[in-house]
Amino acid sequence: MNVGSKKANETIAIMNELVLPNDTNVFGNLMGGRLMYWMDIAAGITAGKHCNAPSVTASVDNLSFKNPIKLGNVVHIESKVTRAFNTSMEIHIKVWGEDLIAQYKYESNEAYFTFVALDPNGNPRAVPSLIPESDEEKKLYDGALRRRQLRLILAGKMKPNDANELKNLFVN
Repeated sequence: MNVGSKKANETIAIMNELVLPNDTNVFGNLMGGRLMYWMDIAAGITAGKHCNAPSVTASVDNLSFKNPIKLGNVVHIESKVTRAFNTSMEIHIKVWGEDLIAQYKYESNEAYFTFVALDPNGNPRAVPSLIPESDEEKKLYDGALRRRQLRLILAGKMKPNDANELKNLFVN
């Protein structure tokens, strides 16, 4: 079944949230779980824009926290599909905090989410292929297969010896 293709920039989702007291821990920092919740929503919107179908979170990896986001700051989340496989999509998410009073923006974290598209019966369905255009999109697209193989190995769904893209990094 041919489901067409979409450009990476057609899948962008941007969300902004204000960090309120109920979102913070005892240090006045945004709780990681709350941020992950918002990131999951952004990734879900991106997946929907790409495949025009219901989709679910299959995995989250490389969730790296660089700087905490403080109470009263704005959370800025951007997500974009980096590569589409048969029924799944890898989505890269970048997060910034913004202090509106001091007028500066800072990196908070980034992550890769994998979503799987579902048909009306709840079974995986084919997704459109992805067309990367910018140098950054091509770089993320090229690395996506290695990241996917690593995810599959860690989930016990692929044997390390079968991960040819990963092996190519270490063996000439």
